[in-house]
Amino acid sequence: MGKRKGLVGDDDLSLRQFLTNMLRRNGYSIRAVSSGEKALAAMAEDPADVVVTDLNMDGMSGMDVLQAVKRDHPETEVVMITAFATTENAVAAMKNGAYDYVVKPFNVDELKLILAKAFEKRALGAENREL
Repeated sequence: MGKRKGLVGDDDLSLRQFLTNMLRRNGYSIRAVSSGEKALAAMAEDPADVVVTDLNMDGMSGMDVLQAVKRDHPETEVVMITAFATTENAVAAMKNGAYDYVVKPFNVDELKLILAKAFEKRALGAENREL
């Protein structure tokens, strides 16, 4: 498997840049987009191994992104990030196939570990399908 590909979808420019830089420093190939619609267009063009999306965005929500990604690319792992955590949203995200649900403000080391595990799970799944 080549370089692991990630996609960051968040309407907050500073968070989008932070996540992109953090993941690139950890060796991932990352694209970043500012909306759910752009995230789905990017996935249609070149699917990512892991998608990180904010739950609350203008237009299409992160929950909509999660559902569409899991429908069209079930092997892709999706990590939801939100500043507006509710038990209902967390349960809905997990039921819809989210790999994890992270609440802002988050611990950077904890997020790095979650994302590393999501990329690893995706890689193991691809390796199992090849075998």
